[in-house]
Amino acid sequence: MKKIIIINGPNLNLLGKREPEIYGSETFEDFFETLKSQYPQFKIEYFQSNIEGELIDKLHEVGFSYDGIILNAAAYTHTSVGIGDAVKGISSPVIEVHISNTYNREEFRHHSFISPNAKGVILGFGLGSYSLALQSFT
Repeated sequence: MKKIIIINGPNLNLLGKREPEIYGSETFEDFFETLKSQYPQFKIEYFQSNIEGELIDKLHEVGFSYDGIILNAAAYTHTSVGIGDAVKGISSPVIEVHISNTYNREEFRHHSFISPNAKGVILGFGLGSYSLALQSFT
């Protein structure tokens, strides 16, 4: 059974409350339970932090032993050279995911420090972006 972890960055703990017109009204915890039931062929774990260093530490911890990482670094995508370097430094494949289409938003969201080091990028499909990322590991 493939071991996959979803790592979410800052403010994604507010899904279901924060800007529902962009992010929807479902909490990530509820969606995570749905994902696990839809993809029983994977052992899926979940980690969320609002702290950049904790995200880097988690990538280092799992980045050599997991079969895949789904990373939504949220705002850190556009600002963190450190997270980009962490993705570059690990061997587990990383799929960069975004709930919204970052190219339909503010100009600063059009650049990613993660994309150059990721296996792929999925954005703009709401929470379904995570499902698409999981499918890439089948």
